[in-house]
Amino acid sequence: MTTILFMGTPEFAVPILQALVSNADYQVLAVVTQPDKPIGRKQVLTASPVKVAAQQLSLPIYQPAKLTKSDELAQLIAMTPDLIVTAAFGQFLPKSLLAAAKIMPINVHGSLLPQYRGGAPIQRAIMNGDTETGVTIMEMVAKMDAGDMFSQVKVPITPTDTSADVFAKLSLAGRDLLLETLPKIIAGSMVKVPQDPDKVTIAPNIAAEEEKLDLNLTALQLTNKVRALNPDPVAYLVIDDQRVKIWASHPADLSTSLEPGHVVKADKKNLWLAAGSGSVWAIDSLQLSGKNKVSVSDFMNGNGRELVAGQMVVEA
Repeated sequence: MTTILFMGTPEFAVPILQALVSNADYQVLAVVTQPDKPIGRKQVLTASPVKVAAQQLSLPIYQPAKLTKSDELAQLIAMTPDLIVTAAFGQFLPKSLLAAAKIMPINVHGSLLPQYRGGAPIQRAIMNGDTETGVTIMEMVAKMDAGDMFSQVKVPITPTDTSADVFAKLSLAGRDLLLETLPKIIAGSMVKVPQDPDKVTIAPNIAAEEEKLDLNLTALQLTNKVRALNPDPVAYLVIDDQRVKIWASHPADLSTSLEPGHVVKADKKNLWLAAGSGSVWAIDSLQLSGKNKVSVSDFMNGNGRELVAGQMVVEA
């Protein structure tokens, strides 16, 4: 039986962990995940999806705030697993831990490497309007997502997919690809393919300032950004000094001569704003600070009744 130290944090990693535990060929020795963190307006301390799954599977759990120089690191190294498998863990692994794997440390990465190395490959792919992404099974090295590749699978991105949708698709695709690839890695029959350094692109984590929407972007770019930041951290506008989260939107099929940030159409069912390059951006679902998410029609029949065509509502 092949022993595994599993490391992951978000929902993306849960089906992968569950599949490894349910497979009789593998023994998951322990699970490493990020510390519990405060969530929501009330800042309720919340366990990661991987921690919840590990608890349900009665697995030992480690949650170091930072692996390097942590008390937990020595314990993890002492396990000397055959494999270390990571899936969106969220921290760099020290060389000493990478070296502890008897066979190899392996990563399930949510992109078609060498594209989108980094912590937000799915969000960046959607934000950039890509119609395709995928999963790469790769060897972990002491450089971000730079290891040799074992296998890949492509997954389409539809025009309405949010990050949550793509995460869910890639999670299952990554699970299946990992289970297909691992026996070949263990047997030593899998050929590693180096990444082409000339094709490397980086997908850094989403910075706080990126959450604010810039109406100088085109309607399509705004729509893609809204999709990319749904469900977390959620893109927003500032309207009348009030932060308004935008959950869903689409490009309207017309153009305007109004400057970005002006209302093009405001009625009981629609709120259309002028965006970059003369495009028109239609908001479908939004959320005022401290309120519940609502449809644009509910908003326009309530808080949005004062908005009129030609009005400047967002500084662009």
